[in-house]
Amino acid sequence: MSDESAKAKRLSEDKRVRSPAEWITLTLSTFVLALIVGLVLYDWQISKNIPPAFQVEITEATRLTEGRYYVPFTLYNSGGRIARTVQVLADLNLPDGTDETGEQQFDFLSGNERKKGGFVFEHDPQAGELVVRVASFGLP
Repeated sequence: MSDESAKAKRLSEDKRVRSPAEWITLTLSTFVLALIVGLVLYDWQISKNIPPAFQVEITEATRLTEGRYYVPFTLYNSGGRIARTVQVLADLNLPDGTDETGEQQFDFLSGNERKKGGFVFEHDPQAGELVVRVASFGLP
């Protein structure tokens, strides 16, 4: 086959007519892609103005391991914006006047994100009053 006939064959293949099924598939896939991009941009625009808001929940039962009490928790940023250096404090106040504290720090917590952590105490948290709270955070 000569070079000219090969070029002519490639040109005729490039100019072939698309079938209706190809056009429908192209239209639907373009619509779905545009919808996904639009929804992501909409969610980003709406949630970027909502400041961080935190919820701390004790998620599991306290466990005793090697003479120490482990209290697992989940930290949830219900706001839309990112928070950095989130500090979670736990204060254990026992009836005999003994107090214990624990501290956790999370470097990064995006909007609607959950992270897990735990506190370790020498005394049984169920024997006193345990208060877990977010003490501070920074904005990027």
